[in-house]
This record gives sequence, structure tokens and C-alpha cells, in this order.
Amino acid sequence: MDFDSIKPILWENDHLRLLDQRDLPLTEHYIDCHDAVETAQAIRNMVVRGAPAIGITAAYGIVLASAQRYASAGARWKQEIEQDLQTLSESRPTAVNLFWAIREMRTAIEKAPDENPVPGLLALARRIHEQDIEANHRMGDYGAELIPENTSVLTHCNTGSLATGGYGTALGVIRSAYAQGKIRTVYADETRPWWQGSRLTAWELVHDGIPVSLIVDSAAAYLMKQGKISWVIVGADRITANGDVANKIGTYSTAVLARHHGVKFMVAAPCSTIDLALDSGDQIPIETRGAEEIMQCASTRIAAQGANAWNPVFDVTPAELIDAIVTERGVVLQPDRSRIAALFASDS
Repeated sequence: MDFDSIKPILWENDHLRLLDQRDLPLTEHYIDCHDAVETAQAIRNMVVRGAPAIGITAAYGIVLASAQRYASAGARWKQEIEQDLQTLSESRPTAVNLFWAIREMRTAIEKAPDENPVPGLLALARRIHEQDIEANHRMGDYGAELIPENTSVLTHCNTGSLATGGYGTALGVIRSAYAQGKIRTVYADETRPWWQGSRLTAWELVHDGIPVSLIVDSAAAYLMKQGKISWVIVGADRITANGDVANKIGTYSTAVLARHHGVKFMVAAPCSTIDLALDSGDQIPIETRGAEEIMQCASTRIAAQGANAWNPVFDVTPAELIDAIVTERGVVLQPDRSRIAALFASDS
């Protein structure tokens, strides 16, 4: 079966199309972005989410900006586009792939001709997109090697085609392991408050014919106590030099539960998610979003009037709770600073 048929990011003619994840699974429709401002708004407003997908989207947003700035400023487009790069960089603070993609595109801008920069920048954005999909397939194969036969796994948030260029990181591992006949079923946390597990992960797995059972986030400990899973498999929005991992809120508590119950814990993420400039997870900026996301479900208020809310979007799982970090370059078992550095040894 084709496990790569969901296409959340499309470049059509001269603009960007994004599958609006806010309306899934009830409605499938795309929104169009024609400039950097619209692209940044789509990222900020959760039309597109997931660290790799955010980076790819930003790369295409820079292509849109280059076309607009060249049309209006001519040879001064490189100076004018700086404000667009800043707008995109401010859209989400935690996902390091966003800043990685902007750096890649900025380097290309510096080398681009003064005239007609769009074809070269578009080729780079497409290459970033394609390389992400290729990396996800490699990660899927590497991660599947760690999965025993006839097992079930738990995943948190959404890490599939919707969160990447295609196929997925943690869901890519799950897809590959399922294709090899190793996985019986997938348990998916609902992932409050945006319900990425129930709305998106369950939708992707049903779409691909992979058995999925949805659980409330607080049921994970009891699931583990029952001995129903052998691995937790999640993605990442940023990994620091010592192997600490920032991911969707609830990941840290799931890792603590997994360690207590003897369940293995895997993080699947491309190397672009690894931020060697940060020594540890204590240095990762953690985004806090509006209280209304907790106070209401869709447009219906569910919290008592007068109550306050604290809504951090991510938490940090320390490296000592992680059994494996799976990347497109290979697997890091029991990650620490030296093992993370070894991944990049060939670059030096």
C-alpha cells in the first residue's frame, strides 16, 4: 500500500497551497499563500504545524517573497526581502527547522543573481521538500529495525505526512514497521489542547489502513502498566547538543511513565532538528499560546468563567529518558553529547 499519498504542502503555478490542518478530519481543503506575510500567518495560526513542515513552508514563503520583492524593488530585492525573512522567523519560536530553512534560503539569496532570483530559490525550496521526504523514508527503515515482531506502540501528537514533507518522522517509523508486519496496532494520545492525535494522527493511520486506538492523554500510564506496548515513538521540534528533546507538551510525562514501566522510548527526527548551538534543553525557548486554546473546544467554552490557564505548547525530555534518537543518518542509542556529535563527524 502507498503510505505517502497525503500531500499537505503543494507548490502550484506561482503560489503555495497548504492543507488546512485546523479543519481536519471533518473537512479537507487547502488555503493559498501568495506572500511571506500570508505564509507566516499560516504557520502561526496552525494551518501548518510540525517542525519539518514549518521549515519547508517557510522556504516556499521565501520564494514568494523573492518574486514580490523583485517585482517591486528590482535590483534592491535582496535588501527588501530582509523584512520578509524576519516576519517568517517570528512565526513560531521553538521549531528549529524553521530557522534552519531560513538560513539555507538566506545563503542562496546571497549567491543569487540580482535579476530573476525566483527559479533558483524555487529549486532550492523544492529540494528541501524532496530531501525531507527521502530522509523520512530512511528514518522509517532505521527505526523499524528496533521494533520487535508482533508488537504495539504508542505515539504522541502528529508526526506523519501532515507534520513533514511527506511520510513522517515517528509515523514514518510506524509506517515502515507496519509494512514489515511488525506492528499490530498503534495507540495514539489525543494530544490536548489541539487534539493532533485524535484529529490528525488517527486520520492519517485510518487513511493508510493501519489499526489505531485513540486514548486520552492521561490513560498512557495504565496502558503501559497493562503491558500493551513495547515502544513509545515520538517526533521532535528541537534536539540540543546533549540529546535533550523539545516536543509537544505531554512528551516529557510520557517519557517518565515509559521509564517507570520498562517501555522503550524513541525520538525520530531529521538532523535539521538538532541544534548544536544549544548545550541543553534548558536553553530551548518554549512557546506559550493563548488561554483560549485550553478554555474552549472548537468555539465552545468548556472552562469555568473566571478560571485562568497556563498553556505551554512544548516540554523538554532529558536525554537520559530516551533510548534511541533515529535520524536519516542513523540511530543514536542512549543519546548523549558525544554520540550526538558523532552524527556530524563527517561534516567537519
